[in-house]
Amino acid sequence: MDRRSLLTGAAAGAGAVALGAAAPLSAHADGRRAPSAPLARFNVISDIQGDLTDLSTALKDMRTINPDSAGLAVAGDITPRGYDAEYAAVKEECAKHTLPKTVAWAIGNHEFYVPKWRTPSELAQDTWPNGTTEDSLFRSFYNFAGRNKVQAEHSFGGIPVLSIGTERYMHYHDPQLWDEVWLSDAQLAWLEDRLRYWSRQRKPVMVITHHPLPNTVSGSHNKLYSKDYLQADRLLQILGRHRDVFLFCGHTHWDLGLSDWYVRRVVPGTANLDGFSVVNTGAIQTGYTDDGKGGEVTVEGAFNQGLQVEVHRDRVVIKARDFAKRDWLKQITVPLHTTL
Repeated sequence: MDRRSLLTGAAAGAGAVALGAAAPLSAHADGRRAPSAPLARFNVISDIQGDLTDLSTALKDMRTINPDSAGLAVAGDITPRGYDAEYAAVKEECAKHTLPKTVAWAIGNHEFYVPKWRTPSELAQDTWPNGTTEDSLFRSFYNFAGRNKVQAEHSFGGIPVLSIGTERYMHYHDPQLWDEVWLSDAQLAWLEDRLRYWSRQRKPVMVITHHPLPNTVSGSHNKLYSKDYLQADRLLQILGRHRDVFLFCGHTHWDLGLSDWYVRRVVPGTANLDGFSVVNTGAIQTGYTDDGKGGEVTVEGAFNQGLQVEVHRDRVVIKARDFAKRDWLKQITVPLHTTL
C-alpha cells in the first residue's frame, strides 16, 4: 500500500538553486516603506489522505490567519484510496468550515489505490485491479472536483491558477510502472497555451501539481521521487520559459523546515536564465525528511503543514505554516519580472 515502496529510479542531473528563508518584508520605523496590501492572498495544501482531523485543524487555522482568502489549492492525495465514500468524507468535513469560494483540486496518486482492495476493508494487492476500471477512478475524481478533465484553470482574486496531473494510472498500461505521471499532448499543449496567454497579460501564474519535478524541491533529488514524470523534460521546457511561474507540488510529505523547500529551477535551452519558482507544499498527513542515506524518515510529533501565498504588484510572498502549532515556519519574497 505504501506508495514509497513502488517508486524507484536514479537521481537526475543538477538544475535547481535552493534558496533559504528570506527576511520578512517590513516597514521602516517611521512607516515610510510599509508594505502594500496584497492583490490576492490564498493557501496551498496537499496530501490529506483521509486525515480529516488534521484537515479540520488546518482549515480552522487558515480561516483565522486568512479570513478573506481568495482561494484554496489542494495539490493531490485528497483521499487515502480514491473511494467515493472517502471523497464524500472530505466534502463533509469541508462543509463544516468556511472555505474560500474557489477551491482548486489536483489529482494525486492516492486517488488510484482502490484497485489494491477487494473491498474497502480487504486488501488484495495480489489480485489487482480487483474489478476496478481505470475510468471509474477518474470519474470519481471528476465528480468530486466538479469537472470532466484532469487539468483546470481557476482564478484566485484575478491570479490564474492552473491544476495539472496524470491522465493515466500507469499500472493499467505497463506492469512495470505504478504511480508515474503521464501527461497527454493535449494537456501539455493546453498548459503551454495558458502560460503563454498569461505571460502576455503580464500576470504571474500558479501551477498546482501533485508530484515534484526532478531536481527541484525537497525530496526530488532522492531516488524515490526522481522519475515521477514520464514527460519531465517536456514539462520542464514548457515551465522553464516563464520567470513568473510558480509550481506548487506535494507527494513527498517532506518537511517545510528544510532549506530547499523553495528553489528556482533553471532549464537549459529556454533562454530564461532566472528560472521559475518551485515550492514544496508540505503535507497535512504525516511528515518525512531526509535520512542522510538516500532515503527518508518520518518526522516525529505532530505534523500538519501548508502554505500561504500573497501576490503583490511587484512580488510574491510565500509563507510556510505549521497548522498544528499555529505558527509560521519561514517565508520568502520573490520579485516579479513584470509589475501588475
